[in-house]
Amino acid sequence: MTLKRMAIGSLWLALTLSASGQGHGGAAPTPGAPSNPNAEAASGTGKFANWDQVLAHQHGSLYFMGKVEVQGGTLLWDPIPVIVNCAGTTRYDTQTDAKGSFRIQAAVKTSEVGSPTAADDKKLTPSQLIGCEVRAVLEGFASTAVTIGNRSIMDNPDLGTISLRVDEHATGSAASATTASAPKEALKSFEKARSEAIDNHSDSAQHDLEKAVKIDPQFAEAWYQLGKIEETAKPQDAVNAYSKAAAADPQFAPTYQHLAAVAASQKKWQDVVDATNHALKLDPAGNAQLWYYNAVGNYNLGHADVAETSARTSLAMDPSHVAPNTEQLLAVMLAARGDYAGSLEHLRNCLTYTPPGPNADLMKQQVAQLEKLVTQASK
Repeated sequence: MTLKRMAIGSLWLALTLSASGQGHGGAAPTPGAPSNPNAEAASGTGKFANWDQVLAHQHGSLYFMGKVEVQGGTLLWDPIPVIVNCAGTTRYDTQTDAKGSFRIQAAVKTSEVGSPTAADDKKLTPSQLIGCEVRAVLEGFASTAVTIGNRSIMDNPDLGTISLRVDEHATGSAASATTASAPKEALKSFEKARSEAIDNHSDSAQHDLEKAVKIDPQFAEAWYQLGKIEETAKPQDAVNAYSKAAAADPQFAPTYQHLAAVAASQKKWQDVVDATNHALKLDPAGNAQLWYYNAVGNYNLGHADVAETSARTSLAMDPSHVAPNTEQLLAVMLAARGDYAGSLEHLRNCLTYTPPGPNADLMKQQVAQLEKLVTQASK
Protein backbone atom coordinates (compact mmCIF):
# COMPACT_ATOMS: atom_id res chain seq x y z
CA MET A 1 0.00 0.00 0.00
CA THR A 2 1.34 3.45 -0.90
CA LEU A 3 1.95 6.13 1.70
CA LYS A 4 -0.85 8.17 0.13
CA ARG A 5 -3.41 5.40 0.51
CA MET A 6 -2.20 4.66 4.05
CA ALA A 7 -2.60 8.29 5.09
CA ILE A 8 -6.10 8.68 3.64
CA GLY A 9 -7.17 5.28 4.98
CA SER A 10 -5.86 6.15 8.44
CA LEU A 11 -7.68 9.48 8.41
CA TRP A 12 -10.95 7.89 7.39
CA LEU A 13 -10.62 5.12 9.98
CA ALA A 14 -10.14 7.65 12.77
CA LEU A 15 -13.14 9.65 11.66
CA THR A 16 -15.30 6.52 11.40
CA LEU A 17 -14.28 5.35 14.87
CA SER A 18 -14.99 8.73 16.45
CA ALA A 19 -18.17 9.58 14.53
CA SER A 20 -20.42 7.66 16.90
CA GLY A 21 -19.17 9.88 19.71
CA GLN A 22 -20.17 13.09 17.97
CA GLY A 23 -22.28 15.30 20.21
CA HIS A 24 -25.83 15.83 19.00
CA GLY A 25 -26.55 19.31 20.09
CA GLY A 26 -29.80 20.66 21.33
CA ALA A 27 -30.41 23.59 19.09
CA ALA A 28 -26.82 23.64 19.42
CA PRO A 29 -25.81 23.85 19.83
CA THR A 30 -26.02 23.27 20.24
CA PRO A 31 -23.50 23.86 20.82
CA GLY A 32 -25.14 20.45 21.89
CA ALA A 33 -27.46 18.43 24.09
CA PRO A 34 -26.31 14.95 25.15
CA SER A 35 -27.93 11.72 24.00
CA ASN A 36 -29.32 11.24 27.48
CA PRO A 37 -29.32 13.26 30.71
CA ASN A 38 -26.70 11.03 32.33
CA ALA A 39 -24.20 11.96 29.62
CA GLU A 40 -24.09 15.58 30.78
CA ALA A 41 -21.58 15.16 33.56
CA ALA A 42 -19.09 13.46 31.26
CA SER A 43 -19.55 15.69 28.25
CA GLY A 44 -19.80 19.10 29.92
CA THR A 45 -23.07 19.82 28.15
CA GLY A 46 -26.61 20.37 29.37
CA LYS A 47 -26.85 21.95 32.79
CA PHE A 48 -23.06 21.87 33.15
CA ALA A 49 -22.68 24.02 30.01
CA ASN A 50 -18.99 23.12 29.52
CA TRP A 51 -17.89 25.29 32.43
CA ASP A 52 -16.95 22.75 35.10
CA GLN A 53 -14.22 21.50 32.78
CA VAL A 54 -13.13 24.88 31.46
CA LEU A 55 -13.04 26.88 34.67
CA ALA A 56 -10.97 24.23 36.44
CA HIS A 57 -8.06 25.15 34.18
CA GLN A 58 -8.48 28.91 34.13
CA HIS A 59 -8.49 30.32 37.65
CA GLY A 60 -8.00 34.07 37.79
CA SER A 61 -8.75 34.85 34.15
CA LEU A 62 -11.35 37.42 33.18
CA TYR A 63 -14.80 36.03 32.40
CA PHE A 64 -18.26 37.33 31.60
CA MET A 65 -21.66 36.03 32.61
CA GLY A 66 -25.27 36.66 31.74
CA LYS A 67 -28.72 35.18 31.47
CA VAL A 68 -31.19 34.31 28.72
CA GLU A 69 -34.94 34.69 29.15
CA VAL A 70 -37.87 33.89 26.88
CA GLN A 71 -40.39 36.72 26.68
CA GLY A 72 -43.86 35.60 27.65
CA GLY A 73 -42.78 32.02 28.22
CA THR A 74 -40.58 29.61 30.12
CA LEU A 75 -37.11 28.36 29.24
CA LEU A 76 -36.90 25.41 26.93
CA TRP A 77 -35.66 22.06 28.19
CA ASP A 78 -32.60 22.02 25.91
CA PRO A 79 -29.65 24.36 26.55
CA ILE A 80 -29.85 27.59 24.52
CA PRO A 81 -26.81 28.38 22.35
CA VAL A 82 -25.07 31.70 23.00
CA ILE A 83 -22.48 33.19 20.62
CA VAL A 84 -19.98 36.03 20.75
CA ASN A 85 -19.82 37.80 17.40
CA CYS A 86 -16.88 40.09 16.65
CA ALA A 87 -17.05 42.11 13.42
CA GLY A 88 -19.21 39.50 11.73
CA THR A 89 -17.20 36.47 12.91
CA THR A 90 -18.23 34.03 15.62
CA ARG A 91 -15.31 34.02 18.06
CA TYR A 92 -16.84 32.10 20.94
CA ASP A 93 -19.83 29.84 21.56
CA THR A 94 -21.34 28.42 24.70
CA GLN A 95 -24.80 27.57 26.02
CA THR A 96 -27.10 28.18 28.97
CA ASP A 97 -27.52 25.98 32.00
CA ALA A 98 -30.88 24.74 33.24
CA LYS A 99 -31.70 28.17 34.73
CA GLY A 100 -30.76 30.14 31.63
CA SER A 101 -27.37 31.36 32.91
CA PHE A 102 -24.24 31.34 30.78
CA ARG A 103 -20.56 32.23 31.10
CA ILE A 104 -17.98 33.40 28.60
CA GLN A 105 -14.39 32.70 29.52
CA ALA A 106 -11.98 35.20 28.00
CA ALA A 107 -9.27 32.60 27.42
CA VAL A 108 -10.00 29.20 25.92
CA LYS A 109 -8.50 26.03 27.38
CA THR A 110 -5.88 24.51 25.15
CA SER A 111 -5.10 20.83 24.83
CA GLU A 112 -2.00 19.30 26.32
CA VAL A 113 -1.53 17.63 22.96
CA GLY A 114 0.24 19.28 20.05
CA SER A 115 2.24 22.47 19.70
CA PRO A 116 1.99 24.83 22.70
CA THR A 117 2.95 27.76 20.49
CA ALA A 118 0.17 27.05 18.00
CA ALA A 119 -2.32 26.63 20.83
CA ASP A 120 -1.30 29.88 22.52
CA ASP A 121 -1.72 31.78 19.25
CA LYS A 122 -5.39 30.76 19.18
CA LYS A 123 -6.09 31.75 22.79
CA LEU A 124 -8.66 34.51 23.16
CA THR A 125 -7.69 37.44 25.36
CA PRO A 126 -10.12 39.80 27.11
CA SER A 127 -9.14 42.68 24.82
CA GLN A 128 -10.21 40.67 21.77
CA LEU A 129 -13.76 40.46 23.10
CA ILE A 130 -14.21 44.17 23.80
CA GLY A 131 -16.91 45.60 21.55
CA CYS A 132 -18.19 42.16 20.52
CA GLU A 133 -21.90 41.33 20.60
CA VAL A 134 -23.35 38.49 22.64
CA ARG A 135 -26.67 37.00 21.60
CA ALA A 136 -28.65 33.78 21.86
CA VAL A 137 -29.26 31.70 18.73
CA LEU A 138 -32.42 29.63 18.70
CA GLU A 139 -34.64 28.46 15.85
CA GLY A 140 -37.89 30.39 15.67
CA PHE A 141 -36.78 33.17 18.02
CA ALA A 142 -35.24 36.63 17.63
CA SER A 143 -32.63 37.65 20.19
CA THR A 144 -31.59 40.92 21.73
CA ALA A 145 -27.84 41.50 22.06
CA VAL A 146 -25.48 42.81 24.71
CA THR A 147 -22.08 44.33 23.99
CA ILE A 148 -18.96 43.46 25.96
CA GLY A 149 -17.46 46.68 27.26
CA ASN A 150 -13.95 47.46 28.42
CA ARG A 151 -13.50 46.27 31.99
CA SER A 152 -10.98 45.03 34.51
CA ILE A 153 -10.97 41.83 36.53
CA MET A 154 -12.36 43.83 39.48
CA ASP A 155 -15.48 44.92 37.55
CA ASN A 156 -18.83 43.17 37.74
CA PRO A 157 -18.69 40.43 35.08
CA ASP A 158 -22.48 40.36 34.65
CA LEU A 159 -23.47 41.36 31.10
CA GLY A 160 -27.18 41.40 31.93
CA THR A 161 -30.08 39.57 30.34
CA ILE A 162 -30.56 38.53 26.72
CA SER A 163 -34.21 38.25 25.70
CA LEU A 164 -35.70 35.88 23.17
CA ARG A 165 -39.04 36.55 21.51
CA VAL A 166 -40.97 34.40 19.09
CA ASP A 167 -40.19 35.24 15.45
CA GLU A 168 -43.56 35.07 13.74
CA HIS A 169 -41.91 34.89 10.31
CA ALA A 170 -39.78 31.81 11.10
CA THR A 171 -40.65 28.53 9.39
CA GLY A 172 -39.35 26.21 12.08
CA SER A 173 -38.92 26.55 15.82
CA ALA A 174 -37.08 25.03 18.76
CA ALA A 175 -40.38 25.21 20.65
CA SER A 176 -43.41 23.18 19.65
CA ALA A 177 -46.90 24.62 19.42
CA THR A 178 -48.19 21.31 20.79
CA THR A 179 -46.76 22.15 24.23
CA ALA A 180 -49.10 25.07 24.76
CA SER A 181 -52.10 22.94 23.77
CA ALA A 182 -51.13 19.89 25.86
CA PRO A 183 -53.54 18.89 28.65
CA LYS A 184 -52.69 19.99 32.18
CA GLU A 185 -51.83 16.47 33.38
CA ALA A 186 -49.51 15.88 30.40
CA LEU A 187 -47.72 19.16 31.12
CA LYS A 188 -47.38 18.22 34.77
CA SER A 189 -45.67 14.93 33.86
CA PHE A 190 -43.47 16.73 31.31
CA GLU A 191 -42.24 19.32 33.83
CA LYS A 192 -41.65 16.61 36.42
CA ALA A 193 -39.58 14.70 33.87
CA ARG A 194 -37.56 17.84 33.15
CA SER A 195 -36.63 18.22 36.83
CA GLU A 196 -35.71 14.55 37.03
CA ALA A 197 -33.54 14.80 33.91
CA ILE A 198 -31.68 17.82 35.33
CA ASP A 199 -30.93 15.73 38.42
CA ASN A 200 -29.71 12.87 36.17
CA HIS A 201 -32.62 10.58 37.09
CA SER A 202 -33.14 9.36 33.55
CA ASP A 203 -35.27 6.33 34.43
CA SER A 204 -37.77 8.48 36.30
CA ALA A 205 -37.72 11.08 33.54
CA GLN A 206 -38.43 8.42 30.94
CA HIS A 207 -41.35 7.09 32.99
CA ASP A 208 -42.94 10.52 33.28
CA LEU A 209 -42.39 11.35 29.60
CA GLU A 210 -44.11 8.09 28.70
CA LYS A 211 -47.02 9.19 30.89
CA ALA A 212 -47.13 12.55 29.11
CA VAL A 213 -47.33 11.07 25.60
CA LYS A 214 -49.88 8.50 26.73
CA ILE A 215 -52.11 11.33 27.93
CA ASP A 216 -51.41 13.38 24.79
CA PRO A 217 -50.04 11.41 21.80
CA GLN A 218 -49.58 14.72 19.92
CA PHE A 219 -47.17 16.16 22.52
CA ALA A 220 -44.17 16.67 20.22
CA GLU A 221 -41.67 17.97 22.81
CA ALA A 222 -42.41 15.06 25.14
CA TRP A 223 -41.78 12.58 22.30
CA TYR A 224 -38.56 14.43 21.44
CA GLN A 225 -37.20 14.36 25.00
CA LEU A 226 -38.17 10.71 25.29
CA GLY A 227 -36.17 10.00 22.14
CA LYS A 228 -33.11 11.75 23.61
CA ILE A 229 -33.19 9.50 26.67
CA GLU A 230 -33.54 6.37 24.51
CA GLU A 231 -31.02 7.37 21.85
CA THR A 232 -27.90 5.66 23.23
CA ALA A 233 -29.32 2.41 24.56
CA LYS A 234 -32.29 1.98 22.21
CA PRO A 235 -31.66 3.90 18.99
CA GLN A 236 -34.60 2.41 17.14
CA ASP A 237 -36.96 3.36 19.95
CA ALA A 238 -35.45 6.84 19.75
CA VAL A 239 -36.13 7.00 16.01
CA ASN A 240 -39.73 5.99 16.63
CA ALA A 241 -40.09 8.72 19.27
CA TYR A 242 -38.49 11.37 17.03
CA SER A 243 -40.70 10.31 14.13
CA LYS A 244 -43.80 10.75 16.29
CA ALA A 245 -42.55 14.18 17.35
CA ALA A 246 -42.07 15.15 13.70
CA ALA A 247 -45.51 13.84 12.77
CA ALA A 248 -47.15 15.74 15.63
CA ASP A 249 -45.35 18.99 14.74
CA PRO A 250 -43.47 19.09 11.40
CA GLN A 251 -42.12 22.58 12.23
CA PHE A 252 -40.43 21.42 15.45
CA ALA A 253 -36.84 21.76 14.24
CA PRO A 254 -34.64 19.93 16.83
CA THR A 255 -36.20 16.57 15.98
CA TYR A 256 -34.50 16.36 12.58
CA GLN A 257 -30.97 16.89 13.89
CA HIS A 258 -31.40 13.96 16.25
CA LEU A 259 -32.84 11.81 13.48
CA ALA A 260 -29.69 12.65 11.50
CA ALA A 261 -27.48 11.73 14.46
CA VAL A 262 -29.03 8.29 14.84
CA ALA A 263 -28.94 7.69 11.09
CA ALA A 264 -25.23 8.62 11.03
CA SER A 265 -24.47 6.13 13.80
CA GLN A 266 -26.22 3.48 11.68
CA LYS A 267 -24.44 4.63 8.47
CA LYS A 268 -27.77 5.39 6.79
CA TRP A 269 -26.29 8.27 4.83
CA GLN A 270 -29.30 9.13 2.68
CA ASP A 271 -31.41 9.38 5.84
CA VAL A 272 -28.77 11.69 7.31
CA VAL A 273 -28.91 13.99 4.29
CA ASP A 274 -32.72 13.91 4.13
CA ALA A 275 -33.05 14.82 7.83
CA THR A 276 -30.47 17.62 7.70
CA ASN A 277 -31.88 19.05 4.48
CA HIS A 278 -35.33 19.17 6.08
CA ALA A 279 -33.92 20.90 9.16
CA LEU A 280 -32.09 23.44 7.00
CA LYS A 281 -35.32 24.26 5.17
CA LEU A 282 -36.87 25.10 8.53
CA ASP A 283 -33.79 27.06 9.66
CA PRO A 284 -31.42 27.93 6.79
CA ALA A 285 -28.74 29.24 9.19
CA GLY A 286 -28.47 25.87 10.87
CA ASN A 287 -25.93 25.15 13.59
CA ALA A 288 -22.47 23.60 13.71
CA GLN A 289 -23.59 20.04 14.40
CA LEU A 290 -26.37 20.12 11.83
CA TRP A 291 -23.91 21.25 9.14
CA TYR A 292 -21.46 18.57 10.30
CA TYR A 293 -24.03 15.81 9.81
CA ASN A 294 -24.96 17.25 6.44
CA ALA A 295 -21.28 17.17 5.49
CA VAL A 296 -20.60 13.61 6.61
CA GLY A 297 -23.80 12.33 4.97
CA ASN A 298 -23.07 14.00 1.64
CA TYR A 299 -19.43 12.89 1.69
CA ASN A 300 -20.40 9.26 2.15
CA LEU A 301 -22.86 9.58 -0.73
CA GLY A 302 -20.08 10.88 -2.99
CA HIS A 303 -21.17 14.54 -2.99
CA ALA A 304 -17.71 15.87 -2.16
CA ASP A 305 -18.24 19.53 -3.10
CA VAL A 306 -21.47 19.84 -1.11
CA ALA A 307 -19.85 18.04 1.81
CA GLU A 308 -16.83 20.35 1.89
CA THR A 309 -19.02 23.46 1.83
CA SER A 310 -21.09 22.11 4.72
CA ALA A 311 -17.98 21.15 6.70
CA ARG A 312 -16.47 24.62 6.27
CA THR A 313 -19.78 26.20 7.31
CA SER A 314 -19.82 24.07 10.45
CA LEU A 315 -16.22 24.92 11.31
CA ALA A 316 -16.72 28.67 10.81
CA MET A 317 -19.59 28.80 13.31
CA ASP A 318 -17.99 26.54 15.91
CA PRO A 319 -14.88 28.14 17.48
CA SER A 320 -15.32 26.06 20.65
CA HIS A 321 -15.48 22.83 18.60
CA VAL A 322 -18.78 21.59 19.98
CA ALA A 323 -18.92 19.41 16.85
CA PRO A 324 -15.46 17.91 17.45
CA ASN A 325 -15.07 15.82 14.30
CA THR A 326 -15.70 18.53 11.72
CA GLU A 327 -12.08 19.52 11.19
CA GLN A 328 -11.02 15.87 10.96
CA LEU A 329 -13.67 15.33 8.31
CA LEU A 330 -12.39 18.33 6.37
CA ALA A 331 -8.85 16.93 6.62
CA VAL A 332 -10.08 13.66 5.09
CA MET A 333 -11.73 15.53 2.21
CA LEU A 334 -8.62 17.56 1.44
CA ALA A 335 -6.31 14.54 1.60
CA ALA A 336 -8.61 12.60 -0.72
CA ARG A 337 -8.27 15.26 -3.40
CA GLY A 338 -4.52 15.58 -2.96
CA ASP A 339 -4.35 18.73 -0.85
CA TYR A 340 -2.00 17.22 1.73
CA ALA A 341 -0.76 20.60 2.98
CA GLY A 342 -4.32 21.75 3.68
CA SER A 343 -5.16 18.45 5.35
CA LEU A 344 -2.02 18.66 7.47
CA GLU A 345 -2.86 22.19 8.60
CA HIS A 346 -6.29 21.13 9.81
CA LEU A 347 -4.98 18.04 11.58
CA ARG A 348 -2.31 20.05 13.38
CA ASN A 349 -5.01 22.45 14.49
CA CYS A 350 -7.12 19.51 15.70
CA LEU A 351 -4.30 18.56 18.03
CA THR A 352 -4.55 21.90 19.82
CA TYR A 353 -8.03 21.05 21.15
CA THR A 354 -8.21 17.24 21.03
CA PRO A 355 -7.90 15.76 24.53
CA PRO A 356 -5.15 13.17 25.15
CA GLY A 357 -6.20 9.66 24.24
CA PRO A 358 -6.37 7.14 21.38
CA ASN A 359 -7.81 9.60 18.87
CA ALA A 360 -5.05 12.14 19.55
CA ASP A 361 -2.39 9.42 19.33
CA LEU A 362 -3.75 8.26 15.98
CA MET A 363 -3.92 11.86 14.81
CA LYS A 364 -0.21 12.27 15.56
CA GLN A 365 0.52 9.27 13.34
CA GLN A 366 -1.60 10.79 10.58
CA VAL A 367 0.28 14.08 10.89
CA ALA A 368 3.58 12.23 10.49
CA GLN A 369 2.30 10.46 7.36
CA LEU A 370 1.02 13.69 5.85
CA GLU A 371 4.27 15.48 6.62
CA LYS A 372 6.07 12.86 4.50
CA LEU A 373 3.60 13.35 1.66
CA VAL A 374 3.98 17.12 1.79
CA THR A 375 7.77 16.74 1.73
CA GLN A 376 7.58 14.36 -1.25
CA ALA A 377 5.28 16.75 -3.12
CA SER A 378 7.69 19.65 -2.62
CA LYS A 379 10.64 17.78 -4.20
